[in-house]
Amino acid sequence: MLIRSALPEDALAVAEVHVRSWQAAYRDLLPREYLDRLRPEDRASRYDFGAIDPGKPSTLVAVREEVVLGFVTVMPARDSDARGKGEVCALYVDPQWWDQGVGRALMQAGRARLGMLGFRDAILWVLAGNTRAGRFYAHDGWRPDGGRRAASVWGLTVDEVRHGRRLAAPELNASAGSSELASP
Repeated sequence: MLIRSALPEDALAVAEVHVRSWQAAYRDLLPREYLDRLRPEDRASRYDFGAIDPGKPSTLVAVREEVVLGFVTVMPARDSDARGKGEVCALYVDPQWWDQGVGRALMQAGRARLGMLGFRDAILWVLAGNTRAGRFYAHDGWRPDGGRRAASVWGLTVDEVRHGRRLAAPELNASAGSSELASP
């Protein structure tokens, strides 16, 4: 598995992963008719993988044989009470690749990218009730920090819980550009 920066030509493949993972992970949390209406083409048009501004989102993709397995997007935290922290904005893996180490590898690369951008602490938001994601993030050292919000995501208002963690020293010095990772 290779983890590298997303390229503009990855937009549709990333959007397909994004939609499939939402449809699988949120099937008991969001209205079925809403999930059924999601279209990768709608999402792909919103991505800007060519941006090099450190204040903009930065997306890394996990690929195997040129197939996008998942992605992680990071940027400076957007919350006013989290200034100076990094944020994991998105972490999604195609459901057929769940439980095969792709998410762990992407999270590690995302934390490393945040460290390269100079962040020592990070946050992320989890859909309330998403116990699978909660377990994954807890295993990775993320803890709820008391933040809650009602957010509009893809035209739907959802309840989210904020988690935070300190970035480890090795992440602060790691290279998160392009790396070969073996699947566990």
